[in-house]
Amino acid sequence: MLIDSHAHLDMEEFREDLPKVLARALEAGLTEIISVGTDLNSSVKALELARKHSFIFSTVGYHPHNAKEAGMKVLETLADLASDPKVVAWGEIGLDFFRRHSSPESQIEVFERQLDIAGELSLPVIIHDREAHEQLRVILGKRSLPRAGVIHCFSGDHALARFAVEKGFYISIPGTVTYSKAAQVREVAAGVPLERLLLETDAPYLAPVPHRGKRNEPAFIKYTALEIARLRQMDFEELGRATSENARTLFKLGNSQ
Repeated sequence: MLIDSHAHLDMEEFREDLPKVLARALEAGLTEIISVGTDLNSSVKALELARKHSFIFSTVGYHPHNAKEAGMKVLETLADLASDPKVVAWGEIGLDFFRRHSSPESQIEVFERQLDIAGELSLPVIIHDREAHEQLRVILGKRSLPRAGVIHCFSGDHALARFAVEKGFYISIPGTVTYSKAAQVREVAAGVPLERLLLETDAPYLAPVPHRGKRNEPAFIKYTALEIARLRQMDFEELGRATSENARTLFKLGNSQ
């Protein structure tokens, strides 16, 4: 009983065999998948996919890589899409000062604008943060979001995790936790409060061991869950139940609506 809280099922990598990917996910015990938008086109595709499958939900948002494209008109279009009951969050939004496909200035402006819109719509946010930890602290530190959200693919340290949890956020751990040299992620996965922990694949990226280097897919989340259970010295099924309930609470899925 696992939930993949962050995947990109609309991407080209899944074009040829998505039905098989979804079948493997169900066979692996997944109950829900959140397919996350990164711009207008992917948000529309994610919603179309969610409408076709009862176990898939979607989000809308502009990834920091695409911030330079995110004018007010397109954000208003996303806000209209967000009224669909299959849309459960606003994201993927945030800051990426590593790739810098958009300037830091435009990233910050679009990130703050989307936080405001999500707050107005009372939607949780899915935040991307890569090498922008201090700026993220500043931006989130001056806000009180009605439903907070999740720091996805968490790459910060214990101090940042504590800050995020204190602000009401969940911490989502991807397949990198299975990498032997990912000491910081492993420490955070072992120490974050269980009631604030989510699992994700970020598929098609970041495939866990033993599939590292290959295309990731939702079924592989079991390897992430197994490793986190080992690190926390707890039962795999207990971890699955807890993280799934957390996802249902955050995204208002099923009985948590």
